[in-house]
Amino acid sequence: MKFFFTIAWFFTGLVAVAQVDSISLKDAMSNLDKALLNKDQRTLQRVMHKEVSYGHSNGWVQTKQDILNDLQTGKLVYNKIENSNVMIVALNKKWATVRTNTNAEGSISGTAFQLKLHVLQVWIKTKMGWQLMARQSTKI
Repeated sequence: MKFFFTIAWFFTGLVAVAQVDSISLKDAMSNLDKALLNKDQRTLQRVMHKEVSYGHSNGWVQTKQDILNDLQTGKLVYNKIENSNVMIVALNKKWATVRTNTNAEGSISGTAFQLKLHVLQVWIKTKMGWQLMARQSTKI
């Protein structure tokens, strides 16, 4: 009987840790979107990994420095980022993959865009918390 309770307690702990990580991951995702909308360089520095690969539906791939520069210069402007059907595909202590449907609006080099996207994100857990390592989108 003791063995059963020990095993049950262990799995309860694992589920609780996974729930906490899931919540902190969703917070990081929300912080990323808000930072892109508000051009918040400080938050972007924290939530994007130094080697992030940020792929767009048109084939354009940005580095972390590209994103920071393009937001600062106004080359890239986000007016709306709205996620639905957020699904954490895999989650462990070191990494997670997330799929979402996203409505994004803004402009690139002064040309407006309005896109419905399917997005795949890969997040890694570092000393700074969850950081975006890779992102790729495709038009729906």
